Amino acid sequence: MITFFNHLHAAHQGRMEMFRGRLVPCYEVPNRADYVLQELQVRPLGAVQQPAQWADSHIERIHEKPYLDFLCTAWDRWLALDSANAEVDILPSVWPGPTLRRDVQPQNFSAQVGLYCFDAGTPLTAGTWQAARAGADCALSAAQAVLDGEKLSFALSRPPGHHAGANFYGGYCFLNNAAIAAEHLRQGGAEKVAVLDIDYHHGNGTQACFYDRSDVFFASVHGDPVTEYPFYLGYADETGVAAGVGANLNIPLPRGTDYARWAQALDAALDAITRYGVQALVLSLGMDTFEGDPISGFKLRSDDYFQVGARLARLALPVVVIFEGGYAVREVGINAVNLLHGLAKA
Repeated sequence: MITFFNHLHAAHQGRMEMFRGRLVPCYEVPNRADYVLQELQVRPLGAVQQPAQWADSHIERIHEKPYLDFLCTAWDRWLALDSANAEVDILPSVWPGPTLRRDVQPQNFSAQVGLYCFDAGTPLTAGTWQAARAGADCALSAAQAVLDGEKLSFALSRPPGHHAGANFYGGYCFLNNAAIAAEHLRQGGAEKVAVLDIDYHHGNGTQACFYDRSDVFFASVHGDPVTEYPFYLGYADETGVAAGVGANLNIPLPRGTDYARWAQALDAALDAITRYGVQALVLSLGMDTFEGDPISGFKLRSDDYFQVGARLARLALPVVVIFEGGYAVREVGINAVNLLHGLAKA
């Protein structure tokens, strides 16, 4: 296994997020990735290296150019409004809700933030673009490693990505690393690719990227959106549109689901991926299924992740692993490396 580590990830460090009407400290913190790296140093699974630098054109296969232009200039524009803004992260305060237009980009900066961001829990900071952009390089390098013959590669980066779509961010996510990796595999010769999302929260951004396509199969096992973020996507009746009909599988589960029930859902997703006949797998590795996660509700234990990895290995596919959520910070390294060990050693 090769791990591509984002040495710039800590440039993104949100101060506060909005939760139930209050500004609270962010759950998505730099130590999440650092603890995983530390555990990989204790229990190594292969080389850890920096990613190559990739051209923006690879990212523009997934994300729209105006959106990328907004992300890379947002902080400088924020400071230009008021130098005191250096002490305050960017959060939206207005959104284009139903009956309002999204096809025209307003000139007002706050209106642009709301146009592109779908929640008030995703602070955009001084180093957000640098961290997210380097994360995309990690995803592309990990995908290229698989195209070059590696059986398993790992993009260890933050901020995560699976809630970000072609022209929107939210859920702590700005660039969709899983989608970028999947598209790179497709462009590199894989006829069909699967993205399997096992984060507690549905990967709404990834689903949106591929919902009308038949060449990328998306499967997700996640908390039921009736009660769980991101609420407005992730239902079982979402199976794709146009050419993508049948290439989207959502398996929502209730809060409190234990490993036995969760593993049955995972096996169903793996069976569907096998039937679809893909040549490579992108795994959105969210570790917030852990019983101790502060913002999630499944009951997986640390030892269960060895078995999760072994189950994934039964696909006998090359795998690109993309680090996503997981907010029980001190345990996230142990749990992630347990899964990687189970996958690598099976």
